[in-house]
Amino acid sequence: MNIFLHELKVYRKSTIVWTLSLAAVLVLFMSMFPGLTKDAADFQKLLQGYPEPVRKAFGISLESITSLLGFYSYVFSYIVLCGCIQAMNLGVSILSKEAREKTADFLLTKPVTRSQVVSAKLLAAISSLIMTNIIFLAAAAMTTLSVSQKPFDMGTFLMISLSAFLVECMFLALGVLVAAVMSIKSVLPISLGTVFAFYILNMLGSVIGEKAVRYLTPFKYYDTAYIIRHASYEPRFIFIEALFIVIAVSASYIIYSKKDIHAV
Repeated sequence: MNIFLHELKVYRKSTIVWTLSLAAVLVLFMSMFPGLTKDAADFQKLLQGYPEPVRKAFGISLESITSLLGFYSYVFSYIVLCGCIQAMNLGVSILSKEAREKTADFLLTKPVTRSQVVSAKLLAAISSLIMTNIIFLAAAAMTTLSVSQKPFDMGTFLMISLSAFLVECMFLALGVLVAAVMSIKSVLPISLGTVFAFYILNMLGSVIGEKAVRYLTPFKYYDTAYIIRHASYEPRFIFIEALFIVIAVSASYIIYSKKDIHAV
């Protein structure tokens, strides 16, 4: 419990910054929606001037971009990108921090097992993500309700919003696995590089229309267009995510428990 509370305290400031930043980005973009709907035809005509591959790469759908959920889905894709950077950063940091800051000998000589250390740190990281997503969801709901001029499906809105946390959990698990396997000296380059690599793969798959790419990048697991049409997630991707998280976290426990961690 002491490790859990300590980790929450350590990441408190960064969690607040990430939460406020995500909410601010959403409010900024969604505040443009009322003006966009007034000139919907002109806006669609403007977007038609962009090449189709560019529209696909950035997830722009001419049919739905002027609807509230369609525009929210477009903005939400960038929210997910930022949220995944936060999750990957947390995942890499929680296990690499002790070796990087040369406090491993202090922590690992305490009367706790390495598995307990990983559990406490992982629980703290998940708690940080949950707090971020709860506050973001509240801000998103208030913002969309304030700019909405027509009724929309709140259930679909919630499903789209909650998909961010599901994708973030994958990057959190991946970050923990990377930290367990590698000796990390600098967290941010690895976090940014990994997340952007998967995001670029997502954009590439959208451009070329290759369905197999969906299985390779978490950004494609929860397609907002599918959620809007069917008001549900695709079961096969939920299964793949659950399997990946179980394997990644289990491997992290095993590797970290046997890893040679140098003292000061």
